[in-house]
Amino acid sequence: MNRTLIAVTTAGALALGTLGLNAQGHEGGPERHGGGRGGHGGGPGMRMMMGGGNALDHLTKELDLTPEQQAKVTPIVDQAKPQLQAIHQEARQKAQAVMESTGAQIRPLLTPQQQAKFDALRKAHEDMLNAMKELHEAKSK
Repeated sequence: MNRTLIAVTTAGALALGTLGLNAQGHEGGPERHGGGRGGHGGGPGMRMMMGGGNALDHLTKELDLTPEQQAKVTPIVDQAKPQLQAIHQEARQKAQAVMESTGAQIRPLLTPQQQAKFDALRKAHEDMLNAMKELHEAKSK
């Protein structure tokens, strides 16, 4: 029972870690990595509003906007972007804090061997996210 509880708790912490690290590890928000992964990104509408690809091109194509409509929609989308980015950054920071707190509470419950594996899993995940971030940055140049 105790091993099962630790396994489930660790899996939960790693899942939270995935959310927190995904949210923190991708600078630029969902527009940089397609959103949606790890439960953040807000779907196509949110990605479009935050600049996923070219929001105006996407709206124009999907809604068959006229040039007049495009001229009216552009400032609305542009005005929303900074607000949405600020909300996304705040959520990222909060998710990171929860993830760190959860890990700090779980780690002492583990055996030394489990702690080493837990630390290695977190490090491997962080390394993977950093590599993905570097890849996205390289692609945007």
